[in-house]
Amino acid sequence: MSSNEKITTTVIQQRKIEGKAITMLTAYDFSTAKFLDDAQIDMLLVGDSLGNVILGYDSTLPVTMEDMIHHGKAVCRGAKKAMVVVDMPFMSYQVSTEQAIANAGRIMKETGAQAVKLEGGSEIAEAVKKIVAAGIPVVGHLGLTPQSVHSLGGFKVQGKEEKGAQKLLNDAKILEESGAFAVVLECVPALLAQKVTQQLNIPTIGIGAGAHCDGQVLVINDLLGLYPGFAPKFVKQYAALHVAIAQAVADYKKEVAEKIFPSAEHSFKISDGILEKLY
Repeated sequence: MSSNEKITTTVIQQRKIEGKAITMLTAYDFSTAKFLDDAQIDMLLVGDSLGNVILGYDSTLPVTMEDMIHHGKAVCRGAKKAMVVVDMPFMSYQVSTEQAIANAGRIMKETGAQAVKLEGGSEIAEAVKKIVAAGIPVVGHLGLTPQSVHSLGGFKVQGKEEKGAQKLLNDAKILEESGAFAVVLECVPALLAQKVTQQLNIPTIGIGAGAHCDGQVLVINDLLGLYPGFAPKFVKQYAALHVAIAQAVADYKKEVAEKIFPSAEHSFKISDGILEKLY
């Protein structure tokens, strides 16, 4: 494909066939989308994780359709090549298949995204089928599904026991049969994720699921180290921007207080002649 060509579902699926790793990162705004697109990241996920990292909620549950559409629009404006996937928020697809199709369609129409993502397996299979039949590409999401955090008993690794592992594998196959073109595996033992990846014809994208998935995804805020303190085990911080940001803000505060900023180079001039005429 040409360097300027939009990445499609076909391209993503071809990556698995060719054994080429898929890169995915979250994005919630125009500027972030633009620099990730310039860095040639394959897929941008407008995750409902924006509830935590942008809106300040304790979970993803309060996030609304309006929130997802608002941020999805911004990301789509910044992504010229990368595929944009928008999360369907909690209770936007669980009530009925008809509601799921309507909300998926609304996201696609109002944001300009190329796909939606739904959490769950067999219980959402019918919704996935109907959404795909309506011409909307779907990414599945299994393992630790944050919208179900209360029923899962908290944020913990999924599929460590035989029953849970078998269900996850079965659900992955069901999502593929239902028409999903890729599936995210979150907080899943690495060898289980490898087995799932080997048994599916569609790509797997891991987050805390080991190195054998067809691709990887991280929350951009975690990757950049925007927050000090605790980070999940599966996160690698490629920068510590919170340190640089804190220092920059402290320097600004000090220079303003000491009348160092703005200096002459940051100010505009007016001729003395004009000033003399003012009264």
